Amino acid sequence: MSPSPNNEPPARLIIVDPGHFHAALLQKEMYPSLDRRVSVFAPLGPELLDYLNRIALFNARRDNPTSWDLDIHTSSDPMGDMLRSPPGDVVVFTGRNRGKIDRILASLSAGLNVFADKPWIISSADMPKLERALDLADQKRLVAYDIMTERYEVTSELQRILVNDPALFGRLQPGSSRNPGVWARSVHHVMKAVAGVPLRRPAWFFDIEEYGEGLADVGTHVIDLVQWTAFPGEAIDYRADVRVLDGRRWPLAITQKQFEQVTGEPAFPPALASRVHGGSFEYFCNNSVDYTLRGVYVRLEIVWNWEAPAGSGDSYEAVFRGSKASVQIRQGKPENYIPQLYVAPAREADRAEVFARLQEKIDQLQQQWPGLGMARTEKEARIVIPEKFRVGHEAHFAQVANQFFAYLRNPQRIPSWERPNMLAKYYISTRGVEFGKERR
Repeated sequence: MSPSPNNEPPARLIIVDPGHFHAALLQKEMYPSLDRRVSVFAPLGPELLDYLNRIALFNARRDNPTSWDLDIHTSSDPMGDMLRSPPGDVVVFTGRNRGKIDRILASLSAGLNVFADKPWIISSADMPKLERALDLADQKRLVAYDIMTERYEVTSELQRILVNDPALFGRLQPGSSRNPGVWARSVHHVMKAVAGVPLRRPAWFFDIEEYGEGLADVGTHVIDLVQWTAFPGEAIDYRADVRVLDGRRWPLAITQKQFEQVTGEPAFPPALASRVHGGSFEYFCNNSVDYTLRGVYVRLEIVWNWEAPAGSGDSYEAVFRGSKASVQIRQGKPENYIPQLYVAPAREADRAEVFARLQEKIDQLQQQWPGLGMARTEKEARIVIPEKFRVGHEAHFAQVANQFFAYLRNPQRIPSWERPNMLAKYYISTRGVEFGKERR
């Protein structure tokens, strides 16, 4: 592969234990600053084979095929084998979450940059390890970054811009425990297809001690979006700015037949036995958390269902309430399950001013999103987003990867707020889960 745009030798990826399909999605596209040769360290088994199959499909696709060249190392100790002689600059971790922070620390100690899937920790007891990892990256001038894809969703980008326009939004309202200033809900599904291939989940995915509950895992995206939207470019101090108030958890019931369908396993493994009752497994993947962020009440809900209704899929909805207007992402049946962004003036007296300012804002945003428009009713306006900007979740992996490679070329470009906000995110996600366990 040719050198990167800065005439530096291309970086080289090391994939360790690609137990989650996100490892493959990072390689759905090629990158100018990345060597086409990738070293893979994993035990020989179905998870590695699933990863290899996905890469082979990317390489063989008709339109814009990739050209990855995989150097595969199979053993029972992939991490140890990789560390003995690292064949690259950047290590990628996806999959099992318990112990992931230890692998991250070991990689940073070995002088490797880390690009790891969320979550880095699933227990608040590991917060000191997370702080140590980020300190170590700074000391060694390495990049340690988690994969926050949802910042690149166009509705989230636009919501952030509108929430931070005082002439349109006003001031973020603190709200109350009953009526929070920020509310968000993320819904995921166990059975689905990824990159056109039915998803096969490993049995350990359902072990919450190994993988974490919903809030500790996918909930990190939602927490990240809240602070990224409400306080852009500002550092959040989790010790002073965050107060976790309450948390709940509840299970999704999975039958043995469903479990076999998604894992290929004919029976529930012993690790899950304590949660199997009457032939049904209680999968504790659902959570809610209530907390304050700089005095603003926030309520988040993370929900897993078995399978999405026809025509729908995973969804994200969020409401930020301002003194002049609320800015809302909705993705329900009225929106045909496509995320849509709305602006609803807080009072009838504000409507003319809010709608006029919204039109000005849309006009200003034409350079970045040409064709952006507004569809008004008497009470609210929907932002009309051209289809070409709705690239989808899978494409966001390439977008966040390109950002990571830019930081790799110049670590000083990493915003100073990323570190404290990462700590705040994982503090909320882990403590929220623990509140739910304590409450039960």
